[in-house]
Amino acid sequence: MLALLYDVHGNAAALDAVLADARAQGADRWLLGGDYCLFGPEPEATLERLRSLSPAMWLRGNGERWCAEPEAAPANAVVPDAIAACRAALGAEAVAELGALPEQGVHAETRFCHASPISDVRSFSPTPADDEGELLAGVTEPRLVFGHTHLPFRRISVATGTELVNPGSIGLPFDGDPRAAYAVVHPDRRVEHRRVPYDHEAAAGRMRERWPGEEWAETVARRIEQSRMDV
Repeated sequence: MLALLYDVHGNAAALDAVLADARAQGADRWLLGGDYCLFGPEPEATLERLRSLSPAMWLRGNGERWCAEPEAAPANAVVPDAIAACRAALGAEAVAELGALPEQGVHAETRFCHASPISDVRSFSPTPADDEGELLAGVTEPRLVFGHTHLPFRRISVATGTELVNPGSIGLPFDGDPRAAYAVVHPDRRVEHRRVPYDHEAAAGRMRERWPGEEWAETVARRIEQSRMDV
């Protein structure tokens, strides 16, 4: 069984809960969809746990790209300082390693990417959008798995007929549900979305303890607590 792990964002407690649940379901293979460490309270522990998973397909998210190339990241009240903190925590070697990961991969008639096949920041929403055909241009596989928006869903694209699967975010859900989100692919190819409770309030507290008084860390802590982007 394949577990789809996306958008952990340095939240080791959420990841631990998901790994325990996935193994209990019978997961023995891992798809790691990017945004592993940036923005979370425990980037080092998160990376250590992910490195223990095998066999695993690793993909690069925008978080890994931004950490490797800070000049390419947006300049706002959260991202630059979060990148600096993550780079300092992981060290230059790990930052470069993660930044060099592939953008996408294909296995068993499924294409995997972080946001979309043409971009690591432009993605799909739970409802169809006008640019969906553009985002899926050249995709021949019947299923596309992606993350980035932190909103779990599954639907069929009206533009191409492609099955779109977003497992949701493990460490930073944005759908109002603080439980860690991931998905598993059963041997019959059926996708099952799963939610796993963990102490998200304690995770928010660790953000504040590790970076006290930092505006970016306080913003992330509120997002962990409320499971919303707009806080």
